[in-house]
Amino acid sequence: MIRTDLSSKLVHLTRTADGISAEDRFENILAASCLKGSSKDVRGGYSVVAFSEAPISMLANVLAAAASLKMRYAPLGVMVDKEWLFQQGGRPVIYQPNSEFNELPELKQFLHARYQPDKGEDYSWEREWRIRTDKLKLDPTKTTVVVPSRAWADSYHEEHNKRKNITALVTRGFGLDGPPKWHFVALEDLGVPFDQLEPISFKGVK
Repeated sequence: MIRTDLSSKLVHLTRTADGISAEDRFENILAASCLKGSSKDVRGGYSVVAFSEAPISMLANVLAAAASLKMRYAPLGVMVDKEWLFQQGGRPVIYQPNSEFNELPELKQFLHARYQPDKGEDYSWEREWRIRTDKLKLDPTKTTVVVPSRAWADSYHEEHNKRKNITALVTRGFGLDGPPKWHFVALEDLGVPFDQLEPISFKGVK
């Protein structure tokens, strides 16, 4: 059955926090091919990597909702197969009052997400999934890089080709082989509006 509110993909977006810009976080993710876990806003202090189940075509709504709560997510991130993350141990969060946290077995407590609409606390719009880990290694064959515009993807491919040509020159023809490591999807091609961001150089990204 086809439904517009469901997706076979999960999206992780970056944001500016702790003095590190969303753009720098994004570049670090691609350079290291991994997502770092965080315990911020996770009851119990568990380190997790979070994703949204919202279809990518609905990211405009997610970004707008986050902005209204002063959670400045950027239109930059990665998208993975839901089945792949499930196999790694990822699960949808459990939206519930804080009073029910201790009712969860310890192995499931990292999935607790505060939900108290009578007190104005409702983050269910995030459609959140979590995986408990300090570091989630990304598989490029199962990962799509999310960028705001085609200019971002073009910038990456230009840098990849530049490195390929330089390596070939230095090694007398034995340069980088194969296609670029990352596959991109541009939100502008999906009709998702965003604030214009200037593409980064991708110099530290393979």
